[in-house]
Amino acid sequence: MKRNIRYLSFRCGVLLVLMTFLTIIIMLLFLTVSFHEKKYGFIVGFGFVAYIVIFYFGYTWVYKPFKETSKMLSLFSEGSILQGVFDLRYPLSEQMDDAINRFRTMLDTKELFNLSKKQAEYLALQNQINPHFLYNTLEGIRSEALCAGMDGVADMTEALATFFRYTISNVDHLVTLEDELSNIQNYYRIQQYRFGDRLNVSVEYQEEEEKEVLMLCLPKLTLQPIVENSIYHGIEKKIGKGNLRIKIQTTVDRLIIIISDDGLGIPKEQLDLLNKKLRSTCLDDVVQLKGKPGGIAVVNVNNRIKLLFGDEYGVYFYSTVGVGTDVTITLPKVQE
Repeated sequence: MKRNIRYLSFRCGVLLVLMTFLTIIIMLLFLTVSFHEKKYGFIVGFGFVAYIVIFYFGYTWVYKPFKETSKMLSLFSEGSILQGVFDLRYPLSEQMDDAINRFRTMLDTKELFNLSKKQAEYLALQNQINPHFLYNTLEGIRSEALCAGMDGVADMTEALATFFRYTISNVDHLVTLEDELSNIQNYYRIQQYRFGDRLNVSVEYQEEEEKEVLMLCLPKLTLQPIVENSIYHGIEKKIGKGNLRIKIQTTVDRLIIIISDDGLGIPKEQLDLLNKKLRSTCLDDVVQLKGKPGGIAVVNVNNRIKLLFGDEYGVYFYSTVGVGTDVTITLPKVQE
């Protein structure tokens, strides 16, 4: 009984039996009273109370749990949640509960996360470059540039080699926020050779929390793809100077990173479609390793966060055309 009490089909059966039982009692009372006294007030009162009791139990015991289960299943079918479907408090039946548990066994989120990491590695190595060959070649170019007195070329080559070394190596690791911000500074250093004074990048956080915040961990290559996206889609096509700000905030149990640009912004329809995709864990994007050229997609970053930490974390966009875009990354506070 205790095991079955949570299943809605069992509850519906109990409610039906209860209604049948009360109906029989009311009929017997009706026959008894009408035979002896021909008075119906007691029957009417008893029937009204019985109706209220049945309605209350039906609403709280069947209808509300059914709506909760229906909502969870709808969110799962839309892709808004992945792991949450395994925590249904009121499955429709024991068979449904067994089917979900079977699905949970078949669907290994660790395996999906590994596929997402492979996708990140694939996109980082889009041209199948041998990392050691790349490092050695860039170091050779840097040495030649120094010998020729071309300090600017040597500096840019060094920055590029450092960037690729960070990007390609150990994509599956969690890194500190300090490491991610260092990679962003190095990426900005490279972009300055292209944009010059047209691009400005700043990082903001509470100085008194600096040591603790910088040691918080997050998936590697979380910030750079979003910064690259902001520059490419927001600032590059803008006339004049562009500003990009990385603001870091913390709550009791969360790390919130807001990447803001004053670029062109995103049209509302496109923004809604993007956020709808980001609210879900897109299994098609995880399983399909062939991505679009141009780097690690924002969707990949979002998938890795959700698969690693849960549906309540991830990436979300806010934007106004002609004003700019804010990208909010929500993560748990994970110590090194």
